[in-house]
Amino acid sequence: MTERAMDWQELTNLTRGKPFVVERVRLADNGVAIEGGFEPPQLAQLSVEDQVFVTAFVRCHGSIKEMERIFGVSYPTIKSRLNRISQKLDFVETDPAPPRAEVIDRLRRGEITAQQALAELGGGA
Repeated sequence: MTERAMDWQELTNLTRGKPFVVERVRLADNGVAIEGGFEPPQLAQLSVEDQVFVTAFVRCHGSIKEMERIFGVSYPTIKSRLNRISQKLDFVETDPAPPRAEVIDRLRRGEITAQQALAELGGGA
């Protein structure tokens, strides 16, 4: 008996937006299975419709005008949907705070003021 692989859309439809944990992963090329508690990526936890919308947005390189054309809806509708989806996703910090030692070194060299150093270290402005 061969098992048919379930795709993310089927899984998303079955879970109906409720949180879930993947407990077993099998590598397709060699059959090795890994067991444990794995949280799926945030995008995989979106509804199928939202996954399609995000995929289209990426393929349009973020062009809202192109999204309006593809989905046949207005600018406010696209913006509203983007806002709703963005509220479901955690923000990923892409510009982490500099290490304390680096800030202190810049302060010692006179590159920044004490007030700027405090702000960068989270001590206020």
